[in-house]
Amino acid sequence: MNRGHWNRPVTFETMTLGMYRTITSTTEAARVLLEDWPVDEGVAWARAQQKCLSALEGGIDHEEARQAFLLAADEAGVFVRDQ
Repeated sequence: MNRGHWNRPVTFETMTLGMYRTITSTTEAARVLLEDWPVDEGVAWARAQQKCLSALEGGIDHEEARQAFLLAADEAGVFVRDQ
């Protein structure tokens, strides 16, 4: 399976205040969205999950999944640093 390494990582603040995590691939993004996301609802969140899984299956470009991850973070109010 193509993990979908991103050319530009995304660093975000986790649910633990002051703790950050850097995501460098679609695989990591999907795992975070499915298991460690601070909310479990929202249109952008659901779309990001769908796009990450689609990218991992080869259906869309990994950059599209990355952009969806950023939109989900914005929707959830998660601080991100888009590198």
